[in-house]
Amino acid sequence: MADASEFQDQAVLVSGAGRGIGKRLALAFAGLGAKVGLLARSKAELELAHLEITHSGGQAVQLPCDVRDFRQVEEAVARFRSAAGPARVLLCAHGAFGPIGPLAGCDPAAWLDGVATNLGGAMHLCRAVLPDMLEARAGKIVLLAGPGAAQPRANFSSYSAAQAALARLAETLAEEVREANVQVNCMNPGPTYTSLTDDIIAAGALAGPAELDAALKLRSSGGTRPEEQVALARFLCSSRSNHVSGMLLSVSDNWRKLEHSPLQAGMFTLRRILRK
Repeated sequence: MADASEFQDQAVLVSGAGRGIGKRLALAFAGLGAKVGLLARSKAELELAHLEITHSGGQAVQLPCDVRDFRQVEEAVARFRSAAGPARVLLCAHGAFGPIGPLAGCDPAAWLDGVATNLGGAMHLCRAVLPDMLEARAGKIVLLAGPGAAQPRANFSSYSAAQAALARLAETLAEEVREANVQVNCMNPGPTYTSLTDDIIAAGALAGPAELDAALKLRSSGGTRPEEQVALARFLCSSRSNHVSGMLLSVSDNWRKLEHSPLQAGMFTLRRILRK
């Protein structure tokens, strides 16, 4: 496990920080001593996350922002830079399903809006933080990618297309910035009960019987243990993963072996080579 002191006073920017996995990661890194930028659309949710962190002795900056608007993202990153210094870690944990249901019956505008949030928002954030990272020749970018990144997901075409694109964005960007000591990876946090789970349940039959059944079970179980998600995020944001970039890693992968083992071609990429 990475030494917690590695994140002491480090500027860590988290999108989707008002709730769900984003908030979970924001609280975790604040607990490690990082100065955390809380970025999300809901001011009420940001205020609550900020209150939880500061009452625990942590440091956080509220950054109300719509990631679909690059000007808002630029301004939020600039405010964070003024308050905490240039972002050295970016965790993109925001997300939205877009329309749930068969593509043949969906609203095209809503479909594209989902892509604008998931993919466009991640691109905006990467574009805003990269100049500082490249100048410092140091940085970590982690894009959270859910189901749909590595396999098809019927009735979730907007979300799935964006998730697959996020993985390819990470692969491509990793090559662009490799020589500048900036690492870019995708992280699949595993099935987790969040507000998106409730969206599936609310969609009912449009989501499909398998998705609906899985969502109902997830609501009961809670899903992946928070400790597993935080552990993978810490690894990808620490110096222990300086040799890992352009990868798609899931909490269910045996990712811990990467700290001491060299990567082989085809491992943990969008084009995984599956062996029995």
